[in-house]
Amino acid sequence: MKKILLAGSTGYLGVYIAKELIRQSYFFKAIVRTSEKLEQNDIKANELLKAKLTDSESIKGCCKGIDIVISTVGITKQKDDYTYMDVDYQANMNLLKEAKKSGVKKFIYVSVLNGQKLRNLKICDAKELFVEQLKHSGIDYCIIRPNGFFSDISEFFNMAKKGKIYLFGNGEIKANPIHGADLAVVCVDAIDSIDKEIEIGGPEILTQNEIASMAFDVLGSKKNITYIPNWIRIIVLKLLKLFTNSKIYGPVEFFMTVMTIDMIAPKYGKHSLKEYFKKLKNIT
Repeated sequence: MKKILLAGSTGYLGVYIAKELIRQSYFFKAIVRTSEKLEQNDIKANELLKAKLTDSESIKGCCKGIDIVISTVGITKQKDDYTYMDVDYQANMNLLKEAKKSGVKKFIYVSVLNGQKLRNLKICDAKELFVEQLKHSGIDYCIIRPNGFFSDISEFFNMAKKGKIYLFGNGEIKANPIHGADLAVVCVDAIDSIDKEIEIGGPEILTQNEIASMAFDVLGSKKNITYIPNWIRIIVLKLLKLFTNSKIYGPVEFFMTVMTIDMIAPKYGKHSLKEYFKKLKNIT
């Protein structure tokens, strides 16, 4: 049985990958800053390394005896003083260096759909810089490119709870976001896959109008959508770039950009967005 190193195991996707590795009876080692999130989800790794991937010294030798590295490492909501280049690029580079040193056979990295076309966004630029380095590393690799998580779409539900959803343009932009559990299966199956890049989405292609209506329906609320012209989005982004730091601007820039383009990928999985919204309703 191949031995797996999972980096980013305490993030949204990482938790699901850890559970899938356990379900498929893989030996896996998790790199964590703190084990609290794993304990909360009743996840027991075969080995645990408490370290910071941004600190190359703290992960020395982490890949010894490892066959496959799976990395979901990246910033979703910026904390501390780290930038996208610090985490999405350099932290993964630190891990890649250790993988090469220890003779790891394959490196699986989770990037984003259309990352190559969105290099003007700081988060995508950092991810794609690492992708370039990985492709030229000499290690077998697989780049997983999801088009968005259900957790990202929860913002629609949160707006609906407040009584109004704001959409850019006419709300007809389409996407098929994927549940973390479904994406985790794709990531673990990539261990034995010959594919170098996998674009992946969920089983339902929906417009933003349909997602908004679904959120209101689940809540039993009257549909209330406000459409924002694209020129306002552009002005807001310019102002944010001038008057806020990257911690605020980066995530907003990404969200407000992908909200204006179709993010459709090959359909996969069994989890529906409506069921996800129902679970959110029960939690709250």
